[in-house]
Amino acid sequence: MNPDQVFSAAGAIAALQWLLLIVLPKWKVTTWLIDHTVVPLLLSVIYCIYIMGFFNTPGGGFNSLQQVHVLFNNDNLLLAGWVHYLAFDLLIGFSILKSAQAKSISHWLLVPCLALTFMFGPCGFLLYQIIQKVKTSK
Repeated sequence: MNPDQVFSAAGAIAALQWLLLIVLPKWKVTTWLIDHTVVPLLLSVIYCIYIMGFFNTPGGGFNSLQQVHVLFNNDNLLLAGWVHYLAFDLLIGFSILKSAQAKSISHWLLVPCLALTFMFGPCGFLLYQIIQKVKTSK
């Protein structure tokens, strides 16, 4: 598969997992996928395959914005970066869902947090932290 196909497949798999988190959070399939971190593990394998190209990128690195820019000019490494986001945002989504369920926070309050985490990771995490503080301080 070429990077465009992997990008589409990884995005579709992640989106399906997010849909399950938002729409069917207590379904046995959803809880199994969360408990076994299946989708983040699959994305991690994809990431590891594509990040290998990092070692052959002249001028690329993580010590300056320019070095990161060099890495992201390579489609394979750009894909690796995107898959990194997909995997880690899902892990944060899992954490938010588990935390909210343990604290009996309404799933309706959680939906915007999960949607934001899916689209803008740290924004959803921040919103959940605010909701959690408000709900648990009462």
